[in-house]
Amino acid sequence: MDSSAENGTLSSRVVALPDCDSSSLDSGHARLLELGYKQELKRGLSAISNFSLSFSLISVLTGVTTLYNTGLNYGGPVSMQYGWFMASAFTMLVALSMAEICSSYPTTGGLYYWSAKLAGPRWAPFASWITGCNSLNWAGTTSVDFSLAQLIQVIILLSTGGKNGGGYEASKYVVIALHGGILLLHGIINSLPISVISFLGKLGAIWNVLGVFVLMILIPSVATERASFKFVFTHFNAENDNGINSRPYIFLLGLLMTQYTLSGYDASAHMTEETKGADRNGPKGIICSVGISIIVGWGYILGITFAVTDIHYLLSEDNDAGGYAIAEVFYLAFKKRYGNGTGGIICLVIVAVAIFFCGMSSVTTNSRMAYAFSRDGAMPFSPLWHQVNRQEVPLYAVWLSVFISFCMALTSIGSIVAFEAMVSIAVISLHIAYALPIFFRVTLAQKHFVPGPFNLGRYAIIVGWAAVLWVVTICVLFSLPVSYPITIKTFNYTPIAVGCLVVLVVAYWILTANRWFKGPINNLQK
Repeated sequence: MDSSAENGTLSSRVVALPDCDSSSLDSGHARLLELGYKQELKRGLSAISNFSLSFSLISVLTGVTTLYNTGLNYGGPVSMQYGWFMASAFTMLVALSMAEICSSYPTTGGLYYWSAKLAGPRWAPFASWITGCNSLNWAGTTSVDFSLAQLIQVIILLSTGGKNGGGYEASKYVVIALHGGILLLHGIINSLPISVISFLGKLGAIWNVLGVFVLMILIPSVATERASFKFVFTHFNAENDNGINSRPYIFLLGLLMTQYTLSGYDASAHMTEETKGADRNGPKGIICSVGISIIVGWGYILGITFAVTDIHYLLSEDNDAGGYAIAEVFYLAFKKRYGNGTGGIICLVIVAVAIFFCGMSSVTTNSRMAYAFSRDGAMPFSPLWHQVNRQEVPLYAVWLSVFISFCMALTSIGSIVAFEAMVSIAVISLHIAYALPIFFRVTLAQKHFVPGPFNLGRYAIIVGWAAVLWVVTICVLFSLPVSYPITIKTFNYTPIAVGCLVVLVVAYWILTANRWFKGPINNLQK
């Protein structure tokens, strides 16, 4: 990679562009060539399409629905309402810092490329290696699609009479089979041209917004018993079955719902080589997906919480939904009003469709990261995962992502504790990948970073440091014990699992990768 290209502004950089007039190129395409990469993927995504994929991947209907139990259990309405805005504010700082870097380096698999450029020649290979390994977020796809399989199981349970009415409770093997079927569908969809994925991404974004507005208005309207404003805005649930009594500690654990939900916006960066005007539209996708998710997500939490009257019952595994809090809220609202819970089941189907779109976008993002990382020779059998078909889709990378995500879910058969630890790894490793290029931006790259069309100006350093410190806080939060006394069954294995992952990645680097992985490779001459 020609580092001298980093010494001028975007408009003054000059490189040899093969057989094309740079003045006629899309700005994202021209910048990609300046960075040393061929245009191999089809650049067919608009700004709205880029935003839609990130917004669908964040998917507040996915995150809030699947983690609502956590929010209720740790602090309840207060943690969910005020914790949402607290975590959202810091998440936006992370997004702003990432958007600035994305504007300067609009490449697929951008996070590890950013680290390579920002860490400088001496640290570039190691920095990009560490960031890239943390960016391969197959566990995130596993988590999303497994959550969908669990929700489908709850829908089946309620449709057949509920837990108290002799409803069908699927075994863990049936849930795994559902998970495999969902992944298969996502693999098929992601094998289609980018125009199809773009359309489905937009549809997913629209579905998420409309779904939230429908549910936040419908559920409290249907409920015969509604919570008071005082309960929704001031009630702090300090009663839990986890042996935790400290209110500040409970509040911090309640933030996990928000932080799990507000992740995945790096999708806009991963799709920049397929986005028109990526140096401008990539950053827009990151910022807008987070900003709109914050507003929509709060509305969803607010509306559903008005239908909550008995937290203890909702969290009980003896209710009809088997302890799935939001499912029980939906089901009870319609059952008490109309004598049956069919309407609530339909509402759960709305959520299930949103989670399906989320999983689809997750496979898209993972496949592009695998494509980009293998383009630079960082993965075993890299030439295979780097191939694109006649429709300019990295087909092998798509099915690699599907296969690994399915294999990861198999851990749930042996130990649900191990599976949950793996999901926590996904969240932590992804945010580490977010923080590393930002950290290099505010330290090693202060003097040589050349901003793109979108930049934070004089506020870049302070925003960047705040973003890095927040990610450190997140890593600590996800590693805290969530139950006392601490036993083999209640121990939070996340820090051990993350530590093992870090040791594995660093050891592999020391033993072998440092000899053949040199960071991003200029492929214009290939």
